[in-house]
Formats: sequence, structure tokens, C-alpha cells
Amino acid sequence: MQNAIDRVIDNALAARRIVGTVVLVARDGETVYRRAAGLADREAGKVMEENTIFRLASVTKPIVAATALALIDQGGLGLDDAVETHLPYFTPRLADGRRPAITIRQLLTHTAGLAYAYSDPMISTGLGSTDFDFEANFTRVAALPLSFEPGTAWQYSIAIDVLGAVIAAVERVTLDEAARRYVTGPLGMADTGFLVTDPARLAVPYGDAEPEPVRMGDPHVVVGTNGESTLFSPGRIFNPRAFHSGGAGMVGSAGDILAFLEALRREGDPILSAGATTMAMRNQIGALPRDAPGMRFGYLGAVLDDPAAAGWPSAPGTVNWGGVYGHSWLIDPANGLSVAIMTNTALEGCTGQFPADVRNAVYGVAPEAVGG
Repeated sequence: MQNAIDRVIDNALAARRIVGTVVLVARDGETVYRRAAGLADREAGKVMEENTIFRLASVTKPIVAATALALIDQGGLGLDDAVETHLPYFTPRLADGRRPAITIRQLLTHTAGLAYAYSDPMISTGLGSTDFDFEANFTRVAALPLSFEPGTAWQYSIAIDVLGAVIAAVERVTLDEAARRYVTGPLGMADTGFLVTDPARLAVPYGDAEPEPVRMGDPHVVVGTNGESTLFSPGRIFNPRAFHSGGAGMVGSAGDILAFLEALRREGDPILSAGATTMAMRNQIGALPRDAPGMRFGYLGAVLDDPAAAGWPSAPGTVNWGGVYGHSWLIDPANGLSVAIMTNTALEGCTGQFPADVRNAVYGVAPEAVGG
């Protein structure tokens, strides 16, 4: 496995598809692969280190979801609570004018009828710059129609951002403080949060381009292979006025993320009950259509249902997701595996070939042997 992953990393760096990476793999609780490679700051010649801090983007989501689940474990929140019970200002309507109840469960599963694209340019979806707090931002979201009746479809969205606002309201502290209380603190994730503990260790973000990734400006737009544009604001993490985006706003290190993944693989110990963790890592959307063959969705990320359809070498029940700043992760309970793949290159490190190649190397599978 080690040689195979090394080759994937070396080839991606040589081809200038990524600028830098940290890859960590744990099997049955033991870290069996660890490597930092490439550059954290190409222009300054600063090498990537294992303790480099990354902007996490959607790697934030499972941490905030786990914070909500810890609250549910302790009785401070309910899966079927109506969101407006905790956020009276958040009462979006359907296109026909009806105002349905949105539940915490629907936020966790992205079945709430929310979206990531809105006609109001002032709405922040977590990556772009903003001076809005929760209420200022989500009042604007609530003024626009829902995409569908909650519970009737799946659509990736700002749902976990709204969930973050709920957590802060219930706990009467900042989302950062709540996450530290229930998740990052107990796990010793000292560098993970909505504030940068050591700016000198923060990786410079880069965006896909030819012949090599370009250093991000602020703002910076990256266009994916599907033609969709993603707007980044690397400076948002330093803006104290920006609301803590539960869907995209944290920073953290690869080691911190592996510690989190391992806690989930261990059935939640010490942050969640085994029952809550098992539930979170199972399909929670039934047969609702998704745009990812072989994948369902739980409370923390995608759940691998059909490896052949997905083109994955992992076992059924593997939970996975990523972060658009350039990250990918998975937990494969059946094989005792947790994998954190962190880069400073968007979108290649998230949706490009690099994480797929690393994943195949972890399982000892040649890329051409895997479908999809």
C-alpha cells in the first residue's frame, strides 16, 4: 500500500495537478500510512508539513453534524424538532405559499428543500465573503421559495449551515464553542475550529488551472469540469463578522480529521453514543434519487450502498465525503479503515482524479480495475 500511495502522490505532484498534500490512513486504530508532500506555499517555497492547517470547506459538515448528534444524545435537541422552534426567523415557504415544517433530521440529510444556488446575491453559502450573522443571512434564505416539499427529495445544500445556527441558538454560545464542547475538545482536535490557531501553518489555497494550479485571489472562482463555478474567499476565516458556516467554515489539520474519523469508526467513542453513530452512518434517505450511482446518504456524508455501481473498491457501508478546497475522506468500518486526504488544491483534491487514485491505492486496486 505504501509504495502505491507514494506513486499516486508523486505522479500528481509531478503532473502539477496538486500543489501539496497530507495523506493519513489508519487500519484498526493504527496509522499505517502518513505522508506530507509538496508545498504549503509554492511561491514562498514552504514545504507541506503533517501539521499544516487547511481550510476545510465541507469537511466542516460532519463535525457540525456530530455536534448536533451529541446534543440529541444529551436531550438538548430532537431529530424531529421543527427548525423554527429554535430559529423563529427561519420560516421559508414553498412556491405555492405553504409554509412546511423543516426538521433537524431533514437538515442532517439534505432533504429540507434548501439549495446552494440562490437568486439573492447577498446570501452567503459558506465560502464567500460576508459580514452577515446567522439571522441576517438565513432571513434572506427564508424569503426565497424552497426547492421542494421537505422530505420528498435530496439536494445538497446549506442545510448544515442552518443546523449550525440551530446549535448556536440552543447552546447560547458560538458554533465554534459548541463544536469544541462536544466534538473537537474531547477528541483533542486542537487546530480544528472557526479560528486559525497558528496562521503560519495555514496552507495557501490554489485553484485548478493549466499548466498548473494558480494561487487563489480573494475572491477567486474555480470552474469545475461540469462547467459549474465555485466562488472562494480565502480571507473569510479571518473576518470576525462572518457567521460561522456549519457547512464550510472550519479550518483543521489532517491529524485532527483522522482523529475524528477514527472516533466515528469506533462507534462514536468518546463523543457520541454507539446508537447515534450507527444511525448516522446508515442510509437515512431511503430510495430518494441521488446524482451519485451506488451512493445513499446518512447524517454525516454519503453511504456506499453498491460498490460496483459507484466504482469504489470499499465495502458497503463506507461513509465518505470531501471538501471543495481540496479534500476527501472515508470511513470503511468493515475493513477497519479511516482515510484522510487533504490538499491545498481546489477542485482536484476533492472531485478530481487524485483522491480516487489514492483511494484505489489504499485498497491495492489498479485504477483500471475499478468501474465508474
